[in-house]
Amino acid sequence: MTWKLKQNLQKILETEQGYYLFPQGARTPFALLYPNSYFVGMSNLGFHIIYEQINKRTDSACERFFLPDKTDLVEYERTDTPLMSIENQIPLYEFPLIGFAISFEMDYFNVLKMLSMGKVELLAENRTEKDPIVIAGGPCSTFNPEPLSAFIDAFIIGEGEETINRFLDVYHQPENKDLSREQLLLKLAQIPGVYVPRFYEHVYDEENKLVAIKADSRVPAKVVRQWIHNLDDYEAKTVITTQNTEFNLFLIETSRGCGRHCRFCMAGYCFRKPRHRSLEKLIKLLPEAMKMNKKVGLMGPAISDYPQINELCHEIRELNMPMSVASFRADSVTEELVEALAQSGQRTLTLAPEAGSIKIRNVINKGIEEEHLFKAIEMGINAGVKNYRLYIMVGLPKETQEDIDAIIDMTIRLKKYMEELGSKGTLTLSINPFIAKPCTPFQWLPMADLKQTEKYFKQIKTSLKKYKNIEVQFESTKETYIQGVLARGDRKVAKALLQAHLDGGSKAFKRSLKQLGLNADMYLYRQRDKDEVLPWDSLDMGFTKDYLWKELDMAMQEKHTIQCFDGCKRCGVCK
Repeated sequence: MTWKLKQNLQKILETEQGYYLFPQGARTPFALLYPNSYFVGMSNLGFHIIYEQINKRTDSACERFFLPDKTDLVEYERTDTPLMSIENQIPLYEFPLIGFAISFEMDYFNVLKMLSMGKVELLAENRTEKDPIVIAGGPCSTFNPEPLSAFIDAFIIGEGEETINRFLDVYHQPENKDLSREQLLLKLAQIPGVYVPRFYEHVYDEENKLVAIKADSRVPAKVVRQWIHNLDDYEAKTVITTQNTEFNLFLIETSRGCGRHCRFCMAGYCFRKPRHRSLEKLIKLLPEAMKMNKKVGLMGPAISDYPQINELCHEIRELNMPMSVASFRADSVTEELVEALAQSGQRTLTLAPEAGSIKIRNVINKGIEEEHLFKAIEMGINAGVKNYRLYIMVGLPKETQEDIDAIIDMTIRLKKYMEELGSKGTLTLSINPFIAKPCTPFQWLPMADLKQTEKYFKQIKTSLKKYKNIEVQFESTKETYIQGVLARGDRKVAKALLQAHLDGGSKAFKRSLKQLGLNADMYLYRQRDKDEVLPWDSLDMGFTKDYLWKELDMAMQEKHTIQCFDGCKRCGVCK
């Protein structure tokens, strides 16, 4: 029954603090969708930021949607009830504007599911004047929007705080109210950072290889990625608090962008340059977390790279508040940070060497040496933290059997060192297959064969099995296969997404590719030429292909690139 579903949504609202609720009809409704569960979505800081930006306006009322849990999903399907919002339980199709916040490729299937459940036309080309405008933002939209281009009318490229406001300014201009859908989208396509796929034609040859992208003469040839130059102009914190989240924290973003130049990392390239919020601004947010009786969760590419991390930790400890961090680097972690985490009850510290050998760490420009790992573990154990986790990737460029052996050797030596320092805790190896992502120096390279990757994983697990308190975890290569195609795919992949949706979701994706005559190896295992047209070439991230190509050459020579510094003009972002 619809009343039961509405009641469940109202119960969620009753457990929250900080949400916005406006009388229906007072403002233009905006549906903000996170294509995963409430539990996951409410831990996404970007989702909170955009929700607040929209609701702070005087013309828009933003309401949230999430993928229902299994019980509610059955009820929605059984009663054929349209997907409804948390705030006012309004069906999705009634919203004139729909926006997705997309962080992970595997959530693409949920994008289609939620549109379908909301009774919204899936294909952008079939939407009429009465249908909503569907937009999308977030990391995945910024890196490569093409696999979703058949379903999304407009993408927000880059950081969204300023762009979403410009978008809504244009949408609400009185002279635009009577425009046709096509005319309105053309207007929106003029906004810096707004990519409207219908105005960019993709041309393929007989072998399904992309050979040209033709921009309509009325829109920019390339859409420029937007970024916030002064983070202090915008607060980035938890807006709505609830107990029912993956991270039950009051989140505060300290920094954005990374200047370390790790060559595998999209975030390090597409959110460049590195910027930090002032210590004064961050300290002012702490009483809010205290008032809500929440642990402070510091967010950023690498918390230990925040220039005043010791001072910030000192302020948090002075208030006797617990804290947690998203990540830190072993080469910049401080005793003050580690002690603050230990005092907060942190049981495990996570380090990310990514590779076991110096060679591979040089290839990816990680900049972490073994001495940094040993020192970080020593700091942690001295502070009382017993357990450690290592993030490792398998399948990186130039990898050989020797590099896999180096992962095993490094793990054993680190565990032995933990024991020498008196820790009987667990050392967990979290291994992920490497996916060569767009807008990085590795975008031209083929992925490693996933069967070989699985063999390496089994070798690592078998070799470490005999050691007490060493655990090995490994991401499924079946999901890696799908993620790889979606991350590196073009517009033709959208057809397979649609077919998989009709056939039941992600498990049908591989079969859908075959049914449509699309060769997944073209996306996963093919070396691309330097001058080849890539699906994401309509986007301008601020640096040139030549710059990325030079970084690829440096990687193959195992040469180091120094991190960003004031006055640097190497990549072009700071021109």
